[in-house]
Order: sequence, then C-alpha cells, then structure tokens
Amino acid sequence: MAIIFGFSSSVQLNDPDWYFWLPLYACACIVYLLNWRISAKGSIKHVAKVALCLGVLLFIKVVVEGYVRKIAGLWSLDLAERVVREKTESLLVIIFMVLHLVCLSEPVDLKQRKKREIVGRGGVAYGE
Repeated sequence: MAIIFGFSSSVQLNDPDWYFWLPLYACACIVYLLNWRISAKGSIKHVAKVALCLGVLLFIKVVVEGYVRKIAGLWSLDLAERVVREKTESLLVIIFMVLHLVCLSEPVDLKQRKKREIVGRGGVAYGE
C-alpha cells in the first residue's frame, strides 16, 4: 500500500489542486511505511488520523463541488468526470485509514486477546 500511495502522491504534482491531494497521499504513504516499526505505533496513529481527517474533508469538498456544479450525483460512477475520480480516491483513503486504525487498536499480545475474548463471553475472566 505504501508503494501505491507513494506513486499516487508523486503523480499529483501536475494536478491543478495538488496542494490538497499531495498531503493526503503522502500521509497515507507514511502510515504504511512506518507500520513495520512497532515502537512508532503512537506516531502512526496520529499520522493515520491526520490522513483520515484529510480524506473526509476532501471527500466532503468533492461531493459539495459536484453537487453545486451539477456534474455528477453522489452515487455516480462515471470515472470520466474528475469529481467522481477524486471522490473515489478520497473514499479509498478513508477506508484504508479506518481499517488501519482498527488494526492498530487491537491488542498485539495473544494472551491479551484471549483474555479479552473470555471476558467478553461470560463477563468473568477464567483462565487467569
């Protein structure tokens, strides 16, 4: 994913509104590049949250722009339109950042995960 987001950020330089999209893709690329460092999970969460917020803001911007200019509807999949492509791209970043944040919030230790499952079932932790 880091390669895809890195490539996406590099091709934004010839876009008229590159200053919106370059930070979005660069943040997403940084999240996936730093993912292998276990000690940096706190900073990864912050960068992932920034990328998520940027993605949501750009998604809202593109949807409002499409609605005001009457270019394409909310559910339009006509990729010939720039607004639809940008809406799809920002939605993909939102989905990947949400999934990444959910994965970071899961306990890494198998014992913690088992204890959490046991407590979740009956309310009492057996097997401690």
